[in-house]
Amino acid sequence: MPGLLQELIRILDERPRVGDVLFAALGALLTLSFAPFNLYPAAVLLVLPLFASALSFAPRRAARHGFAWGVGLFLSGTYWIYVSVHVFGQAPLWIAILLMFGLVLIMAGYCAATGWLLARLAGGDPLRLALAGPAAWVLVEWLRGWVLSGFPWLALGYAQVDSLLAGWAPLLGVYGVSWMLLLSACGLLLLVTRRYAAIAVPLVVLPWLAGFLLQSVPWTGPSGSPFRVTIVQGGVSQDRKWLPEQFNTTLELYRNALLAAESSPVVVWPEVAIPALVDQVDGFLDLLQSDLRSRGQSLALGILERDIASREIYNSLLLLDGATRQVYRKRHLVPFGEYFPVPDFVREWMRLMSLPNSDMTPGDDVQPLLVAANGTRMAAAICYEDAYGAEQLYALPDAAVLINVSNDAWFGDSIAPHQHLQIARMRALEAGRWVVRATNNGVSAFIGPDGMLTGTAPQFRFATLTHQVEPRQGLTPYARTGNWPLLSLLAALAAAGWLGRPPRAAADLQ
Repeated sequence: MPGLLQELIRILDERPRVGDVLFAALGALLTLSFAPFNLYPAAVLLVLPLFASALSFAPRRAARHGFAWGVGLFLSGTYWIYVSVHVFGQAPLWIAILLMFGLVLIMAGYCAATGWLLARLAGGDPLRLALAGPAAWVLVEWLRGWVLSGFPWLALGYAQVDSLLAGWAPLLGVYGVSWMLLLSACGLLLLVTRRYAAIAVPLVVLPWLAGFLLQSVPWTGPSGSPFRVTIVQGGVSQDRKWLPEQFNTTLELYRNALLAAESSPVVVWPEVAIPALVDQVDGFLDLLQSDLRSRGQSLALGILERDIASREIYNSLLLLDGATRQVYRKRHLVPFGEYFPVPDFVREWMRLMSLPNSDMTPGDDVQPLLVAANGTRMAAAICYEDAYGAEQLYALPDAAVLINVSNDAWFGDSIAPHQHLQIARMRALEAGRWVVRATNNGVSAFIGPDGMLTGTAPQFRFATLTHQVEPRQGLTPYARTGNWPLLSLLAALAAAGWLGRPPRAAADLQ
């Protein structure tokens, strides 16, 4: 390796705590590649040190570096959990800190496993690391998005929605974009180590060049005439939303916005736009039905449902069309937000401490599409479940438009709403569909099938946003197959690297 790099490795080897601080700082800086900062080229450089660590240190030390890197990334990238749990959820400070740091440490554990795997696969050979390492990294990234409900936030591919690598999303999904990013980083590593130059340059260049070419492929096409859709963003802050004195004002605000959108065949309100249960506002819903019937409109609105007999509560999206009520019920609930994966004795303690302790009920895994009065078939995702793209593929190719409703008011003026919007943009790319995204106080948006924003509403204000939306048909390759072809390929590459690695002395495994 070049002399400067060798000297840096020597310092890190002799002073482990310096390495911990350095890798934590590098992980924290990676947050800048995601929204709202969008410094996406930085991601290539900021993952590179973990590969260099795997090449230069024993697996245990590489795991330590990975853990520190993960702490930096998830502490800087998900600090907003504290805001949602303590500031708006009004949980005690110590519980908010415990939940935030608990999640950070669990996610950092995945990063530690990544560092260990990379070092074991490399065996000191940068070429083996370049071929098998990115595959192992993405497999761990996928696992952390699904194990024990998962937390797919900050997957590397999301940071690339505005880069040339986004062209891979309709083909391989967000994890395929992550893989291409990591391959490019490994190509840079080969250049830095001045080995395998003939392979290094293609690894750096081809993912970006191919992504650029793939962006011009029309994976899906129109299936009907464009029509106007209006998003209503209530702008009601989370600390006022459920106040009794705010209730009638909220109903009036949303109904007036509906009446003003008479030229839009479809109107969309956010998640739990009406702060009540369906059976508590039947009269208001009937009034809305009358408004819609006279103009041939459809209204999608977020609200809570209650099964009186079983006392089950659902986070739902109703579609009113002037005559009928259609419903979509949220399937992927938020741990510790909408359900509590804890033993009964812990739940009893939560009740005694006046903490939230009741679970919502998830909807069925497969649900009928929502059909607007103009015949457009729409698939819905509510808030957090938008981060689980593979779970939404059952609705394709039948769904011509995707709807995402959310309540990002829980995160205040943090980076979380912008990260969430970035995730929604990836869903549009993967499906080749328009996404209509309505949130309570931002960021509401129209997202084209190319993932580009065609209109956004200002945060923390009441706003209406109207845009022409084109129904789409057809399937992208990713929508046709999901993650499994990519995951199978990555597993084969990682397995080949594992089986082909040279034996290492016991001292090298420390």
